[in-house]
Formats: sequence, structure tokens, C-alpha cells
Amino acid sequence: MDEEDLIRRLKQGQQWSCNVLVALYEERLLKLAWGITLDREESMEIVQDVLFTAIKKIDSFRGESGLWTWLRKMTINACLNWKRKWKRRFRWHHTPLESHTMIADQDTEKQENTPESLLQEKQKKRAVSDAVARLPEDVRVAFVLCAFEGLSYQEIAQILGIKKGTVSSRVFRARQIISRTMEKD
Repeated sequence: MDEEDLIRRLKQGQQWSCNVLVALYEERLLKLAWGITLDREESMEIVQDVLFTAIKKIDSFRGESGLWTWLRKMTINACLNWKRKWKRRFRWHHTPLESHTMIADQDTEKQENTPESLLQEKQKKRAVSDAVARLPEDVRVAFVLCAFEGLSYQEIAQILGIKKGTVSSRVFRARQIISRTMEKD
């Protein structure tokens, strides 16, 4: 089923199309949300809310952008709103990653599947995720959108309401910090 067909079926209220929407986008949205919130449970709740809102408000979807773009923007805004709420209440907390990482689960080609190479790959992914988690929030958000979502600096600037040069400097700063952190380990 293509995206237009899915949207049409969602607008018609077909229940199974909601399941298709969740199956197609939930995991990607979770990775994005975790990259911003650093909290697994909150990310899951945010994504559930975004998907529920998207289904509820599908009639307002104008199709000027793709469905993924619309969902991604809703998720980013929900995450940033969540962060602002917690900062106002001085209750910001960080839940450490579980044994698997959400950000570093990008598809990678495995050259060898020996236990040693798998362990090294897992340790490398953990180190990158930990380094990303330690980035300042504004730097981390720009980096996650660029490195893991593949957005252009212009797209990130529009989403975050900042200048393209600011995005560039934040992504550059993130790469420097991650590189220094990886060298220490």
C-alpha cells in the first residue's frame, strides 16, 4: 500500500490502516524521540500520543509534505514541549539506556559475525549512544536530526526555528565532542 492509499484509508476510518500506520512509523519515531528526550518511557508515551493525534487529526493533513515529515515534525515538537515542561518544573531526569540502544540501532553491514566482532560492534554503538546522550540539548537535537534522520541543515533550521549557520555550528560541535569522547575511551 502506498502512502496516498494509507492516508485515504485513515481518513475513511478503517481500523486496520491505523495498525499499518503504527507498524510503519512507530520504531523510527521512537528513535527520534529518544534522541531528544533521552528517556525511553517518555519517548514511548510521546510517540503513542503523536500517533493517536495523527490518526485523530488525519483530516487536517493537507499532503503538502509526506506523512513521515508530518509525523516527524509532530514528534519533534512534542519532545521539545516535554523538555520545556520538565525544565520549568526543575524535574529533568535521565533514564539510562537499557541493554539495547535506540539511536545506534542503525542498519550496518556486518563484515564478520564472530562473537568478538559482534561484541566490539555493540560496545562501539553503546559508546556512540553514551556520547550523544552527554551532548548539550541544543547540540544533541541538531545532531540527531542531521545524523540519524538525514535532514539537511536548512530543514533542521526550519524545524527548530534557528539559522542554518547555527545548525551547522551545532552539528560541528557535536561531532567534535563525540570524537573527543570516543578517543578517550
